[in-house]
Amino acid sequence: MSTSTVRGIGREDRLYAVGLARAFAGAVIFSLPLLMTMEMWWFGFYLDRIRLLVFALANFVVLVGLSRVAGFQETHSRLEDVLDAFAAYAVAVVASAAVLLLIGVVEFGMPASEVTGKIAVQAVPASFGAMIANKTLGQAEEEKGTERWRGTYRGQLFLMLAGALFLSFNVAPTEEMVLIAYRMTPWHGVAMVLLSILLLDLLVYAVGFSGQKERGAGGFVAVLMHYTLAGYAIVVAVSLFVLWTFGRTQGAGLPQIAMMVAVLAFPGSIGAAIARLVV
Repeated sequence: MSTSTVRGIGREDRLYAVGLARAFAGAVIFSLPLLMTMEMWWFGFYLDRIRLLVFALANFVVLVGLSRVAGFQETHSRLEDVLDAFAAYAVAVVASAAVLLLIGVVEFGMPASEVTGKIAVQAVPASFGAMIANKTLGQAEEEKGTERWRGTYRGQLFLMLAGALFLSFNVAPTEEMVLIAYRMTPWHGVAMVLLSILLLDLLVYAVGFSGQKERGAGGFVAVLMHYTLAGYAIVVAVSLFVLWTFGRTQGAGLPQIAMMVAVLAFPGSIGAAIARLVV
């Protein structure tokens, strides 16, 4: 092996180590509000383990996709994306456990199921922060292959899904979300849906953020159908999935579920709109 090759490997190892350090910082920064939220502590204690496992697996799939545009290093295969996702989850688990120990939420002597539950719940938002930390905290370096993937219709919809999942997860555990849905009238719900769609469209296309999608020659109606409404449909599906994960839909009637989805889709739409600007 030549000296230049050895130096190249050493440089890659150093860059990966820096990426892991940024991932730890990102995991703490992105999950700190939830790490210090009482509802999340309780969900870690009594949340149905099957639902938590399903959500963790779904989040892992999202991490694999995010690895292509915002991982620790440039990836060239699906296997490398999967390994990046595992690394992000490992960092998230360590960061979540460390903070929960520091603030006394997790203590030695607690039942193993309670400890693992609390850490597993917190590791979901932490893993998102860990994965995109290198992109947000490091120097912005766009790869041509990455830009091609981000510019595709499928890539843009995926980033909307990731942004909606992260921001809706930050709101869904709180009791205030349920209270807002309970206090709202059907007219409030309709207004919130329309406002969510409007904000999703404006934030992506009209405000002038860097990286926004141009409307192009397809016309207003075509763009509305293919991007804005398609994006909102993804947000609604994500909101319903998150509500199911936290048991909010259990025992609730259809009108109540629809109202909670409308409430949760409001921040979810903002997350979907700004995802391409953050990731």
